[in-house]
Amino acid sequence: HAQRVTRLYRQCLRHSLSWIIERDKWRREAVCIRARFDANKNITNMTVANQLYEEAMKEFNLYKHPDPYVHPDSPGGVRYERNIPPP
Repeated sequence: HAQRVTRLYRQCLRHSLSWIIERDKWRREAVCIRARFDANKNITNMTVANQLYEEAMKEFNLYKHPDPYVHPDSPGGVRYERNIPPP
């Protein structure tokens, strides 16, 4: 469960960069995202924890950016495998 929550947290941070491109404004959003995750970090009941995880996934999918930012050198980026240096 902890690994799934960590992955969701990292996805939320990465995905929020698609909405807010200025780092100083993004940092404020990142702190808010962290606070939302920290508010539920001490829950020990796995039923409640799984329910919170499912709700968070639904919210994440609801607010997904329609055209997420992809780094140019990453797979799917506009510069992926362009001008690869010879071996």
